[in-house]
Amino acid sequence: LVGVCVLVPILLLRFLHLPHSSSLALLPFCCFFSSLTSHPSFCHPFFFHLLFITGSFFFSLLLFVFTSSVAMGNLMQVLKKDGRRPQDEIFLDFENAQPTDEEKPVFDEIKVVLDQSVSILDALREYNGAGDTIRVAIENPSDEGMQKGAWDAVCPLVETLKGFYDFSSQLENTFPLLLRALCEEDPAVALEKKQALAKQFAEILHFVLQFDELKMGNPNIQNDFSYYRRTLSRMKMNQVDGADSMVVSNEEANRMSLFYAYPTPILKTISDTTTKFVSDNNEIPIENINGCLSSMAEICRIMIDQPDISQKFHNPGTISFCQKVMVGLIILYDHVHPVGAFSKKNQAIDVKACIKLLQADKHGDIENLLNALRYTTKHLNDDSTPKDVKKMLNV
Repeated sequence: LVGVCVLVPILLLRFLHLPHSSSLALLPFCCFFSSLTSHPSFCHPFFFHLLFITGSFFFSLLLFVFTSSVAMGNLMQVLKKDGRRPQDEIFLDFENAQPTDEEKPVFDEIKVVLDQSVSILDALREYNGAGDTIRVAIENPSDEGMQKGAWDAVCPLVETLKGFYDFSSQLENTFPLLLRALCEEDPAVALEKKQALAKQFAEILHFVLQFDELKMGNPNIQNDFSYYRRTLSRMKMNQVDGADSMVVSNEEANRMSLFYAYPTPILKTISDTTTKFVSDNNEIPIENINGCLSSMAEICRIMIDQPDISQKFHNPGTISFCQKVMVGLIILYDHVHPVGAFSKKNQAIDVKACIKLLQADKHGDIENLLNALRYTTKHLNDDSTPKDVKKMLNV
């Protein structure tokens, strides 16, 4: 009898897959039960039946508690990992999602802004600057014709730069509408039923990465604007005609100067807007905002990684779109979350799996995306970042 009672925990380990700690917790009870059976009073049938019924009850209770806790623990691990059960299909329709009646008001307001994004990117790609004209004017400070030529060349460019800045201000004003719509309830529920808004959220992050990448690769932007400000200041001091017909006011010029001083100005705008949204809206749990970003990043990773899901895309460029959005979400999450996306203490996003997924793709602008993770995140170089993650990104 003692042998049988000692074997019970071992059998539980083998056939019910209980953790060792749970099964071994039953061992003292089994030994106690077996020791009672050796007592002389146990030979009486009444005590035998009483002890047997009582022991069976408590044994069943303990078994129920342990198996239930393990099952629930495993389920919670799955939910925390992918946001839903493995057998469920995870899919955000970035190609064809249409707004529901509930989404329509926010969707229409965001669409007005997003419709401008293509022309903004086209203008930035075509921005060549006035570097040669400015250099000649600086080399010939006494030549009024060259000074005027440089000024006439730079003013239209500053108007273009003002258009970029104004667009960032529009994003700053409308992005909180998306945050509220997707974060005021459980992120898993919101992403499931508000797919059109999730698509717009992804399109904004896609724009952010493209704009900032183009801006970082074009030094003419800051050079032109710096020349404009210096020349305008000199013209005002010398009371030169035309100083009053400035393209932007001094106040606007100061704000624009701060905007373009950042290597990734749109990302800075979006991350600051998200941080401000968190502080201004205490009724929305911070967990919902972090959960929305991390859930979308994980869903993007899974949609790219699993062929049975990615084959639903009809546009070949959608995979590249998902890659950019995934990276944008990691970067934004890293800027907003207190410990960031890379910390050992926070594994909401499987960053290593995301990096491996990018490195496995030898096509497209993957290196630019890896560089975005290297140079535009906030916490990558923290001590809490695992060494293997840093090694994967060569930092």
